[in-house]
Amino acid sequence: MQEIRQTARERMKGYCRVCPVCDGRACVGEVPGMGGLGTAASFRDNVSALAERKLNMRLVHHVIDPDTSVEICGRTLDMPVLAAPIGGVSFNMGGKVTEEAYIHGVLEGCVEHGTLGCTGDGVPAFISEAGFAAISRLGGAGIPFVKPWEDAELFDKLDKALASGARIVGMDIDAAGLITLRKMGRPVSPKPVTKLAEIIKRCPVPFLVKGIMTPDDAKRVRDAGAAGIVVSNHGGRVLDHTPGTARVLPRVAQAVRGDMAVLVDGGVRTGTDVLKMLALGADAVMIGRPIAVAAVGGLKEGVEAYLDQVRSELVQAMVLTGTARARAVEPDILFDREK
Repeated sequence: MQEIRQTARERMKGYCRVCPVCDGRACVGEVPGMGGLGTAASFRDNVSALAERKLNMRLVHHVIDPDTSVEICGRTLDMPVLAAPIGGVSFNMGGKVTEEAYIHGVLEGCVEHGTLGCTGDGVPAFISEAGFAAISRLGGAGIPFVKPWEDAELFDKLDKALASGARIVGMDIDAAGLITLRKMGRPVSPKPVTKLAEIIKRCPVPFLVKGIMTPDDAKRVRDAGAAGIVVSNHGGRVLDHTPGTARVLPRVAQAVRGDMAVLVDGGVRTGTDVLKMLALGADAVMIGRPIAVAAVGGLKEGVEAYLDQVRSELVQAMVLTGTARARAVEPDILFDREK
């Protein structure tokens, strides 16, 4: 991983510093790029909200070989970690690797670890096209996310996503606030429940909505027919001064528990972070920037190395908290200073 990160640092010079701790402090306001919007308060709170959570270490138990598998929208994954939808290598990551090589590396690296990678969308069109092509080459092993465009472009993208063979599709509705899209003059917008229901009805496969930060929005998405949500503030890149996702996740998850899949992203860097998010109510997590760095630094092998590291950390954290199964993580593994 040290070699992969060093290669990524060279290839992403001017776009990402590949800091020892990816916490948003060195890249404040760098959008395009890998930074957070404005003061980067949202990006930074994603990281700090997770860091504030502590684990109860327990060693008097029988857990030696924990089960890291989970089920998401009918798909069994070997680990509760997916690659978040990130694209735009040329203007966000330095362009030293092609969009096609990057996204194929992400998806194939995930497949090798028994999980799924997500593909992004945006302007120019080759971002989504590279994603659709990579999913198709891998027999549908990937989740394409489309942005909340106006009808003509939205439904065209959804048709292409389904044609790729993907068995789950999604919309990052939080992209409605992306500065980069506004600058490019491309219409994206929030969607009311009725419109969201119309969109979901057109999809014969499970539909995820990413960008949910309140219990009320989670319930609206559930009522619109979505199979799952992703609790996300878009990596702190759309609205300054939102809370970190780990702060809002418990209430959001509780509002729709048992009705739909609950995923989360934002500030997840290690396997220990993954376990914390599961204890806070998530069924699985998505990881964005660290996987992007690994892919730029080593393509498929870089992604595999990073996922190896995360899984090893997750297993260790599960053993040291007495957690036998990733699909049944108890909230009380988190330290509560009030008790």
